[in-house]
Amino acid sequence: MRPAADTESPFARYGLAGGAGTDAFWEAARTPAFLSASDTDGGWMTLFLWRGSAATVDFESWSPPVPLRRWGATDCWYAEVRTPQRLRFTYQFVVDGVARSDPFNPAGAGGDRSVAATPDAPAQPHWPLVGADDVLPVPGTRLRWTSTRLGGRRTVRIHPAGGGGPVVLLLDGDDWLYLHPAVTAFDSAVASGEMEPVTLVFLPAKDREGEFGCEPGLWEAVRDELLPLVAEADVVADLDRLVVAGQSLGGLSAMYAALEHPDLVTRIACQSPSFWWTPEAPSRADPLGGPVGGTIAARLRERPDLSGLRAAFTVGEHEKRMLPHCEITEALAEQAGATVRVSRTASDHDRAGWRGALLTDVAWALG
Repeated sequence: MRPAADTESPFARYGLAGGAGTDAFWEAARTPAFLSASDTDGGWMTLFLWRGSAATVDFESWSPPVPLRRWGATDCWYAEVRTPQRLRFTYQFVVDGVARSDPFNPAGAGGDRSVAATPDAPAQPHWPLVGADDVLPVPGTRLRWTSTRLGGRRTVRIHPAGGGGPVVLLLDGDDWLYLHPAVTAFDSAVASGEMEPVTLVFLPAKDREGEFGCEPGLWEAVRDELLPLVAEADVVADLDRLVVAGQSLGGLSAMYAALEHPDLVTRIACQSPSFWWTPEAPSRADPLGGPVGGTIAARLRERPDLSGLRAAFTVGEHEKRMLPHCEITEALAEQAGATVRVSRTASDHDRAGWRGALLTDVAWALG
């Protein structure tokens, strides 16, 4: 099978000159590449390239996997994917069952993921460009936490950004250590004056569904076991202005902590919180199809006193099914007396979208 002339291929439209599959073509390749869609719905056509054998491009959210097509008899595999306006996303290629980052994209997230954004997506200041093979800085201060309440042992890292200050407890801490460079981003935000100095505590999860559901065990363990260890560590750590930051189920857990432990948690930063959650929801065929706002909304309808809470809520513009759950919870929290900040980001349910919101939400929660 012989490929058509390059002018007839889809690649020239994206500024990729030379014969597809030639060495010159691959040397010039940079992906994803974007073209403004011509129809009235707007958005972008997005080109993905893979060199070698058959592959599929998988997305962290917003789209099911897309198989790539081969260009003629070359080693060029490609897909053109319709992408909405204002989208930042994480993706990877799957080749023979193995996940890989995009070798033509310099922006990585861990060893097997890449990050991209449509040309109209807002910038994310403070988050540096890191390659898939780069090793992110890991804080030198660490705690060995053996939990009586939770069972097991875990390593909790601590980083005093700008010398340290109020404690920011980052749920899913390993994601922010090893996939996305939170240490560097918080240092930059503090240095720019956009955030006061803080002490980051990276809390890894062992059992996300078990620990981040609306159960008391995690927060009793944090209160009685972890935070005393942080207070004894050789870092500045103001526990009186604790901020809990969580995403997805972590955001649900942060809100639960604010409701059930108002003496401990008075500031939260929640990105794409899973407010659809009820005890039965995870086992349903459609977890998001239950009561709007789930367990948290039901608790908020009891009108607890949240007058001491500062709550920043962010959800992606493209999380259409999440929005009703978040909107009702945001409104009920404000009605219960919380000081609430609501924002929407150019993303779906994706860590790449949560990055920028994490900094702005924490800075606002600190007040």
